[in-house]
Order: sequence, then structure tokens, then C-alpha cells
Amino acid sequence: MPAFFTPSAVWPIVMLIASNVFMTFAWYGHLKHKGSAIWIAIIASWGIAFFEYCLAVPANRIGSAVYTTAQLKTIQEVITLLVFAGFSVFWLKEGLTWNHAIGFALIALGASFVFRA
Repeated sequence: MPAFFTPSAVWPIVMLIASNVFMTFAWYGHLKHKGSAIWIAIIASWGIAFFEYCLAVPANRIGSAVYTTAQLKTIQEVITLLVFAGFSVFWLKEGLTWNHAIGFALIALGASFVFRA
């Protein structure tokens, strides 16, 4: 079995995806409810972010057995872009343009260099 299919290689990615969903809702979910008080948005965001940390911290701890810190951060950033793109379309009902797609693709291309030997 290739090294990238081991539990210590896969679980951090799964956990980082889940943590990014929580964090994206914590940071941007309140934008759908701009009529509520900012202090409510802050408290709700803190509550949501707690679950993000409960996933991100162990994901990085487990992942450090397989990935370098730079690789973990790069994985997290690429996941963030993918989760955010889906979130902005499905939750905020904002469209993505070709400029977004090209910009995200260039970031992903740059990220690929972190994994080159």
C-alpha cells in the first residue's frame, strides 16, 4: 500500500477538511445574517471555532508523523480554498468567476512545489 494511503496520511486530511468547514462557518457564516448584533456573531463564531480547533490540532499532530509542517500548512490552505469556494456558492449564494478559478488554480500550482522532493 502506498505511503499516502496510510491512516496517518489520510486522517489529517479528512480532519482538516472537517475543521475547515467549521472555521469557514465561524468566519463567514454570519454574513448571511447581517441583521443580528455583532456580539452575537462573535460569540457564535467562537463557539463554532472551538470545534475547528478540536479537529485541526489533532490533525496536525497526527499528520506531523507523515508530513512536514510546511506540507501540513499547504494542505490546509488548499483545503481552505476548496471549502470556501463551495461555501460561497452554496451558503452565501455568490458565484465564482473564471478569475476566481484561475487564481485558486495558481495558488494550488504554487502549493504543489511544497511537495516536490
